[in-house]
Amino acid sequence: MLEGIAQHGAVRVAYAVEGPPDGEPLLLVMGLGLQMLFWPEDFRAELVRRGFRVARFDNRDVGLSTHLRELGPPSPLHLALRRGPGYALADMADDAVAVLDALGWESAHVAGVSLGGMIAQTVATRHPDRVRSLTSISSTPSPRIGRPRPRATVALLRRPAADREAAAQQIVDVFRVIGSPAYPHDEQWLRDVARQSYDRSHDPDGVRRQLAAIVSAVDRRPALRRLRVPALVVHGAADPLVRLRGGLATARAIPGARLVVHPGMGHDLPAALQPAIAGEIGALAARWRDGVAGRG
Repeated sequence: MLEGIAQHGAVRVAYAVEGPPDGEPLLLVMGLGLQMLFWPEDFRAELVRRGFRVARFDNRDVGLSTHLRELGPPSPLHLALRRGPGYALADMADDAVAVLDALGWESAHVAGVSLGGMIAQTVATRHPDRVRSLTSISSTPSPRIGRPRPRATVALLRRPAADREAAAQQIVDVFRVIGSPAYPHDEQWLRDVARQSYDRSHDPDGVRRQLAAIVSAVDRRPALRRLRVPALVVHGAADPLVRLRGGLATARAIPGARLVVHPGMGHDLPAALQPAIAGEIGALAARWRDGVAGRG
């Protein structure tokens, strides 16, 4: 596995890449408040077995990437342009493109989960020449579509953990609420990854800034309707955090998108479904290759 730092202006983006050097480039984008460690190793291995060179990264404000607090107070011009001290999904999408640049990838397949799906959609609409295919998992084109059930909101908006073990328990508690009701949860894995994440970086304010980027985002459906890349939308029928209508709206907006709905899946990546989801991403990449061959 290769690790590195991409640069996007003043923002450093920590990334890791694995798989065959000549593999099909695939960029994975993680969700709200979670570091790249939360991409399951078995899922990444499934993708590598299908011939992908898999890259993942820490979004800004989590993990080893730049946290906004490190950049100092925003300038008056920044405040005027942003109408607040934070950043937009467009900035996070450009962070993802900086990873492509650092890896020397002119284009890649891009897959994101939850907030990562929103970022992936934004990469595709802002930089369509850099995206071979788009996979949006457990996501939505607008914060007003597929709004969380009350219990999911309560679970997500708890007070920040006071220490390492509390952070581990908090992750377990959250996924007991938002995870898949029809599939077992690997709570020991969640605890272990939460502890590793706490040791790398713990910044509750950063998570709140990411959340602000979500709720202030514009409706992406008009831009998604102009996409001309193979697209896959995966959603759980039992997702309480981004309800199914978010996935349906995404699929309806993207011309030719394939929609896959898994009964009993919540807002996570159940181990039993990881081979199927990896297979769908592999089939999507084959569609892109067939399209390139057809144009040639």
